Amino acid sequence: MPSETINILAIESSCDETSAAVIQNGKVLSNTIATQKVHERYGGVVPELASRAHMQNIVPVVDAALADAGVNKAEITAVAFTQAPGLIGSLLVGTCFAKAFAQALHLPLIAVHHMQAHVLAHFIEDKPDFPFLCLTVSGGHTQIVLCRDYLDMEVLGETIDDAAGEAFDKVAKMMGLPYPGGPLIDKYAAEGDPLRFKFPMSEMKDYEFSFSGVKTSVLYFLQAQRKIDPDFAEKNRNDICASVQHTIVNMLMAKLRKAAKELNIKQVGIAGGVSANSGLRKAIKEAGEKYGWKVYIPRFEYCTDNAAMIGITGYHKFLKGDFADMSVTPTARATWH
Repeated sequence: MPSETINILAIESSCDETSAAVIQNGKVLSNTIATQKVHERYGGVVPELASRAHMQNIVPVVDAALADAGVNKAEITAVAFTQAPGLIGSLLVGTCFAKAFAQALHLPLIAVHHMQAHVLAHFIEDKPDFPFLCLTVSGGHTQIVLCRDYLDMEVLGETIDDAAGEAFDKVAKMMGLPYPGGPLIDKYAAEGDPLRFKFPMSEMKDYEFSFSGVKTSVLYFLQAQRKIDPDFAEKNRNDICASVQHTIVNMLMAKLRKAAKELNIKQVGIAGGVSANSGLRKAIKEAGEKYGWKVYIPRFEYCTDNAAMIGITGYHKFLKGDFADMSVTPTARATWH
């Protein structure tokens, strides 16, 4: 741990949460998040509305994060921000604010990859040992990541189509559930029979995933059943949700078990928004007991998009001297490096 005090101001604006955090020598002092309710009426995130909301939220959110941390802007050592991937308009707001803040105070700028930050959310509190295997699952991404060190990560496999979170949300929409549907699937699944309805599990090579098949099979299943009974989905809501969740969780866990076994890694975790899913959390805990894994699951506030994970990543990049210059631009899609 460095002897001097390093205060990282972190900005996250990749989708529909505006978040700011202050990280002091690797410890979270504050983590402020402003959610956007405007998208609920449209059944999904509207990029233009997300950008406008970020513009309204960014200054008060940063003010709140600094106040909660008891740190003033003159004490900030560096500014970290989400550079990619995400909605380009949303990323632009966070990037422009971070660049302006850093330039005004002559501070170093740190560009952070959003998905790498999800992995490093594990190092906020209960820190795993390396090598560490992480199943990163969100609305836009599903990946198995081998983490050899804080900034040495490799994507072993990912989805070739829909992400797991996207599949949950789309199934919820098919059932007439409001947005965001993923948490509602989880809620109703707790009261349902996960074995009542059978949906196919995609068989992909190596560590790749595919969730478009299960989504399509649920669509055809509901269409057929509604011809017989228009209220079928409502009457069988809990069992459908439980069966869909059971299928998706099994697909995720099958690849995670494969990777852990073949690489002989016992430090295993989940990250990303879908890691808040109770079925997935239960499944990885049970697998941990069965296979002797040391299992890591971030707190709920560090599962969804948040600036604390951007800050912890920024802190480790700061220690390595990995800075960006003022020509840095946000990118909607990004490869790992």
